[in-house]
Order: sequence, then structure tokens, then C-alpha cells
Amino acid sequence: FIICQFVTRHTGPETALPSSSCTDCDTTGGDVITVTVGATVPTGFEHTAAEEVKEKIGVDARISKDRGRIYFPITTDKLFQVHLLRSVDNLFVVVQEYEHYQFSESKEETLIDLQQLASKLPWTNALEVWKLNSTLKKKKGHRRGGNGSKGKPNSEAHDATAVDNEQQELPQPTAQTDTCSQDVEEATPEAKVIKFRVTCSRAGDKHSFSSNEAARDFGGAVQEFFEWKADMTKFDIEVLLNIHNNEVVIGIALTEESLHRRNISHFGPTTLRSTLCYGMLRLCKPQASDIILDPMCGTGAIPLEGAIEFHNSFYIAGDNNDMAVNRTVNNICHIQKRRADKGSASGLPIDTVQWDLCNLPIRTSSVDIIITDMPFGKRMGSRKKNWDLYPSCLREMARVSRPGSGKAVLLTQDKKCFAKAISRMGGLWRKLHTVWVNVGGLHAGVYLLKRTGALFGQTPEDVYESRGPVERQEKDDTELS
Repeated sequence: FIICQFVTRHTGPETALPSSSCTDCDTTGGDVITVTVGATVPTGFEHTAAEEVKEKIGVDARISKDRGRIYFPITTDKLFQVHLLRSVDNLFVVVQEYEHYQFSESKEETLIDLQQLASKLPWTNALEVWKLNSTLKKKKGHRRGGNGSKGKPNSEAHDATAVDNEQQELPQPTAQTDTCSQDVEEATPEAKVIKFRVTCSRAGDKHSFSSNEAARDFGGAVQEFFEWKADMTKFDIEVLLNIHNNEVVIGIALTEESLHRRNISHFGPTTLRSTLCYGMLRLCKPQASDIILDPMCGTGAIPLEGAIEFHNSFYIAGDNNDMAVNRTVNNICHIQKRRADKGSASGLPIDTVQWDLCNLPIRTSSVDIIITDMPFGKRMGSRKKNWDLYPSCLREMARVSRPGSGKAVLLTQDKKCFAKAISRMGGLWRKLHTVWVNVGGLHAGVYLLKRTGALFGQTPEDVYESRGPVERQEKDDTELS
């Protein structure tokens, strides 16, 4: 993806939200309308997100041709339900969608078409939904205050201060956005104006224009049409222009920041996205009273997501790196304090241990599910060390897993090494399914494994384990977090 933002000088009059988008002062009391909501999701887990939408909202979601996006209908009286979804990174309301947009041959003609498009779009319903969504967020009361403030990563006031290029932010709307058109006429000179920005994301190599040019020209036309003020940082409305080959979707963002770091306040070098953690957890279908183990927990993103969303299971988070264990403990305390401040039960079904990955202090055949983010051999460990680490940890995982029913969900980008290790584990593990995902620009696999019924200690793999390089592996593991 190429993502850019529109920047322009404001030359028109500073006016508030147009009257066409403010038909009723009470946004919750107006007519119920149906709109289409789009969601960005971890690439590869589109079907998982669609299943969650069906389960929690009761509607069928459509998976976009552009990987990492789904769309589903929702009525405004149920808009709050979109914020209950755990598998989505960002949410936006669709203004208009063109499945086969006909781009002109020349760049100049195409950019003129985009400028003319701004005044032809049906903005009214989308802006009503944006207003209603702003009201819902204010009622929650846990959003950070101030559009431009940047908290420290471990600040209680903000769960996800680190921002990457995959995030689409929509800071807190101003109070003026809830004011009807008749109030605008009586507004004082101090009244705030609507500030906006346009973000364009483009995929495809057959376009005659750049993302920057599309955002600039389309954003200029939006500014001229609404007489809003452009502001790249302290904006109230973010207009999205998503272009994938000849598919064009215009939307308005409903999320202030990406939801994928919602649980983490203390970050490590390879912190996993909470939305990806949720997808991995759904893949293994946790059941009540399951014992779920993350032997390489890092910052604890996976067990934390599980303890919050699948709270009828018990989670054990461990790592051999003391800094990683400390981060996990701090993240757990952060979530517990946040829950206590809201008046919720602060306890979480989770515990943290520092251990040797290849010699776990866990009883044989006692774990129902193992789920972890394995070292890719890039920022953590090395490809060379993985050739010893992967077979050793797969054997130890097989030892603690319940024969016949135990499962493992393992994420790794070192596909060649993992495939070789699994081929040597034929008596202990069976590969059931693989989900290909994008992790920070790396093509990785999420592998669902099933523990065979063979008792540990009675397969050729166990014989190798008795002669295995455990001592050498302990040294290698000190680099992991």
C-alpha cells in the first residue's frame, strides 16, 4: 500500500458542518438508517472477522477483493455494536463504493474526475453516522483528551500511543459538530470550525496518478464543497479515499486510532497486534476450563487478549527473558487498573512465569492449547539458531500437550525451518490448517497443529530428544523475548 495525506491551504470561509448532515439535534432520536461499515482487519484473517461480525452483530459481512478489508450493513440504532468487534483494526462508514470505477486515460483527466466526484457523493447519511459515533465515543469517557497530545507508551491515559503507517486516526470531534444548522447562524466568532484531512491508500500499478496527487485534488474539492478547514493533525473528520486497482471506496473514519494495540502499554521490540492475537485465539477455539500456554509471551499480547475475550479459560504466560516477563506483568497490571477504574472486576485468569522454553516446569500432558509467536530469526534470534530451537520447542510443547486433544497455534515467518521441524515431528504433531498473514510487511504463517494420540516418550522423536542439544539451546534462547 501507498498511503499519503492531503495538504492544502484553507482559503474559503470557515463554516461548520453543512445543514444537510444535521437533520436532528438528537442523533440518537432521529430516523433509523442503514449504512455500510467497512473495517480493516489483519491480512489473512478476513474470514475470521466476518465470522465475528455474524456472531456479534448478526449480519453477513462481505470480504473485499482488497485483502485486509470487510464490509457489512448496520442500522444506526445498533452502531455501538461495531465497537464490540475484536478482530478489526479500523472502522469507517462508507460514503460511496465503486466496484468498477472507470479511470480516465490521462492523469489530468483522472484528477479532474476526482475533483468533480466530491460534490456528487451522498455524504448525508455518512456524516450523520459520524456524528452519532462521536456521541457514542464521548459517552464512553475513556478516550484521551486533546487531539494533538502524545502520551508516553506506558501512560494510563492512552492504550496505544505508538502509531505506525497502518493506522488511520480520527481525533476527538469538537463540540461544534453536534450543533444544528440553525445554531450555526447564531454562532459567535469563537465557535470552532470543522477541521478535516483526506487520507488516500492506493494499491495497483496501473494508475496514472500517485496517492499524493489523488488525496490533494480530491481533498481540495471536499474543502471547497463543505468549506471545512484542512488540518493534518488536529482534525475532526478523516475522509478516506481507498483505491485498489479499479475499485474505489470513499469513507469517513469512525475510529480515532487503530484498535490493534488496545491492551499494551509496555511495548517490546516485536509486540504482536492484539487484533492478530484475537484471530489466532479464534483459530484454536478456546473452551471453558482450558489451560492455555504461551511459552514465548514477549509482552503478553496473546494471553492478555485471551484472558479478556475468552475469560473462561486460564492462561499461563512465560518467557526466558526477564525484561519480557516484566513487560507482561506491567501490561497485566495496566489492564487490571483500567478495569478497576471503570468499576469492572479487575481480576484476570492469567499468570506469568520466567522459564527455560525447552525445559518447561509444566506437568506432562496437562495443557489444552499452546499459542505463541515464534522468533522469526530477524529482530529476535537468528535463522541459524531456529534450526535447533524449533525442533526442541516443538518436542517440549508436545510433552506438555494433552495427547489426542491438544492443539497448538504457532506464528512464524521462518517457513522453511518450521516445515522441516514439523516433518520431523510426524509422531507428535499433525498440521491441520495454515493462515497466511502479513506481519509488519513480512509474509508469515499461522499454523494450526493437532497433538497426536501418541504418548510422549514412545515415538522416534522422543528418542532424538534424549540425545538433543538442550544445553546448547538454553544459550540460544537468552535472546528471545
